[in-house]
Amino acid sequence: MQQDRQKILTVSVKRLLRRGASSRLHKIVNKTHGADLSILFRDLSLQDQRLLFDMIEDVDQQGILFSELDEDLFVQLIDGMDPDQVVAILEEMPNDDVADLLHQLPEETVSSLLKRMKKEGSDEVEDLMHFADDSAGGIMNPDFIALSEEITATEAIERIQKEFADVEMPFYLYAVDGYGKLVGVCSLRQLVVVKPQTPLKAFMTTDVLSVQTHMDQEEVAKLVARYDILAVPVVDDSNRLVGIVTVDDVIDIFREEATEDILKMAGVGEEFVETKSIFKSTRIRLPWLFASCLGGIFAFYVIGHFEDSLSRVTYLAAFIPVIMGMGGNIGTQSSTIVVRGLATGRLNIRDIWSVVGKELTVGLILGVVYGALIGSVAQAQYNTFMLALAVCLAVVCSMSVAALVGSCVPMLLARINIDPAVATGPFVTTSVDIISVYFYFTIATGFLGI
Repeated sequence: MQQDRQKILTVSVKRLLRRGASSRLHKIVNKTHGADLSILFRDLSLQDQRLLFDMIEDVDQQGILFSELDEDLFVQLIDGMDPDQVVAILEEMPNDDVADLLHQLPEETVSSLLKRMKKEGSDEVEDLMHFADDSAGGIMNPDFIALSEEITATEAIERIQKEFADVEMPFYLYAVDGYGKLVGVCSLRQLVVVKPQTPLKAFMTTDVLSVQTHMDQEEVAKLVARYDILAVPVVDDSNRLVGIVTVDDVIDIFREEATEDILKMAGVGEEFVETKSIFKSTRIRLPWLFASCLGGIFAFYVIGHFEDSLSRVTYLAAFIPVIMGMGGNIGTQSSTIVVRGLATGRLNIRDIWSVVGKELTVGLILGVVYGALIGSVAQAQYNTFMLALAVCLAVVCSMSVAALVGSCVPMLLARINIDPAVATGPFVTTSVDIISVYFYFTIATGFLGI
């Protein structure tokens, strides 16, 4: 349903742009959410993007559009814009979102924009930019509610109304000591149901789940998902509260990490193809396809080694595609399951032998089932029992070894702190193809005596 609405929006806007219907465009643009406009902008020229952007009246929607745009589109859009206009939009956005956007710009542009921003906001943004993009410090929001543990519930409510009315997501009230160190947390619901004169320290939760600024964003997201909380506090090395990571950021993290893993597994980098130039896309894919090319050359030499056998029994070649295909498919399945399990925390690298053993058993069972099926086809077609048996055993070996490779390699790479996503795709399928061909011809030549 949402895709249909987006498609109708894109078609309608393009038609109105061709007609030059500015008044109609103005109405549509200002009724459309910034996130939907960001998807629309992917299909428009830079000139049309700027035309529509200038029609947006709500500064908040302009900020949402900035946040949702792909990196290349965002950089192109603000290039040539009035810096004061850009600053006016950035100052209405949460500082953590501003820091994320500025990370995408050249240093001289960042310096120019920060100088034009209000000092308090620019200082917070600069502090956030000191952290790595994919760390808790890099994604945290520095706007949060933190009060002394000594004040009462009534005083806390009054302070929130006066001082924290602009906090973006006031999910929790954090209690701190005189040095700003995190000592407790309570929900806003708790704050309004207790007796007015009750001090925070009497009803706050002291066992607070927190993360440090240098923790990887994926680990932060896993913690939030595991404990079903709406925000997690971020502390520095001395346990001083410096920010929070909210659930909306966690959703973005899961989306980014899942996308990154899928693209890595396919061997096409870490970004969507529409966000990269032709040269960059080619350069990223080249080494992966070169690995596949080398694998094909190895397979060619393996088959060439059995050329004499093929010349005697030509129908051996008929089963090469199905044996390689079944092995490659189950290898990809196993590696995908393991990589995704590691990414979501459902699998632990300490469980390597149980995981590999399970996948090997599944591969063996599937190999027996499909080996019997394909062997029966070979028997029906050529009426040669030894050929059918050879094909059956080759399928069993191919699928069993493929499951072993597909599950073992990502686990081993994760153990030595290498991203397991890079182990899948071309690497697994290529290695399995070589092994499958070798097993097939070795078994067939032995059984048929050729």
